[in-house]
Amino acid sequence: MTEILQIFIFIILIFSIVIHEFSHGWMANRLGDPTARFMGRLTLNPLPHIDLMGSIILPLFLLLSGTGYIFGWAKPVPYNPYNLRDKKNGELFVAVAGIFSNLVLALVFGIIIRILLLQGTAVNSSIIIMFGFIVFYNILLAIFNLVPIPPLDGSKILFHFLPYSMRNIREVLEKNGIIFLLLFIIFGFQLIIPIMIFLFLFATGSPDLLYTMF
Repeated sequence: MTEILQIFIFIILIFSIVIHEFSHGWMANRLGDPTARFMGRLTLNPLPHIDLMGSIILPLFLLLSGTGYIFGWAKPVPYNPYNLRDKKNGELFVAVAGIFSNLVLALVFGIIIRILLLQGTAVNSSIIIMFGFIVFYNILLAIFNLVPIPPLDGSKILFHFLPYSMRNIREVLEKNGIIFLLLFIIFGFQLIIPIMIFLFLFATGSPDLLYTMF
């Protein structure tokens, strides 16, 4: 992997995370809570969203160590659920907004890749590979965030549909979320890889591109 491509992948990850967090704040603002806007977080400028460990140190470490993949996170966009007009579904919509934004980005660039390939652009061309990484990392962010473990968005989706009689499950997950999340990353991450591959092929229609990228 060339240094230019490594830098590009790092930029992709940062902006994909920023768009994810911005979407949470945008949806909360639309539903009546201006907390993110008042705190200067309703912006696509990456600086207010940067988390030193999750946005800089960890991604750069993974990139420079040659692991073959990078990952990270940004500061969560704050919102006050009591300000949301839709008390029943507001938190669900805010949680889903970030995931949806990443899937839309993946689909848009997947369609662009399909068009370029139909026009004769080589699958190993720089533009196709770069767009392929945009698709890949946005799918990664979307699927990973669907995992129902706090503080990921999937936990908020789970809690929305979890009956009150099972509130003890929520208490256990919230209390031990970081531990469960680390265990999932170490032992369960491979479970979402087939889903990621399926969605990547659905978006781009090109198995050869996936082989070329990795």
